[in-house]
Amino acid sequence: MESTLTASIVVAANAEPADREIIASGIRAFNESRAGPSQASPLAVLLKDDDGQTVGGLWGRTSFGWLFVELLFVPETLRGRRYGVGLLEAAERAAIARNCHAVWLDTYDFQAVPFYERLGYREFGRLEDYPREHTRHFLRKDL
Repeated sequence: MESTLTASIVVAANAEPADREIIASGIRAFNESRAGPSQASPLAVLLKDDDGQTVGGLWGRTSFGWLFVELLFVPETLRGRRYGVGLLEAAERAAIARNCHAVWLDTYDFQAVPFYERLGYREFGRLEDYPREHTRHFLRKDL
């Protein structure tokens, strides 16, 4: 018996977070039906100033035995003092505690490729001309 469900395709300029969640939950359910539970969990390692205010840090998530580093930011005034190294090392330790075996991230050619390579990350892919005249690099590291 064929479905009688119909739908229309809409390019939404102002989609709601609930719209995203419908899409994401559908993908999660499908992926987990094939690969098992993802055990997805957010991970934040924060960089705080003397007043306890967040001034930078690392934001990511663990799932399927991997840590994905979505964001890593150290203010210019604190760069060169190993805060970036400390943030990554803390995230890697937390990922190991969550039974992760590897980490991946992406960065641009004008950001931090040499920094990550010094810490043992190696490139597994790249996207040329994103943004125009630049390259987005995808890196990974076994834990």
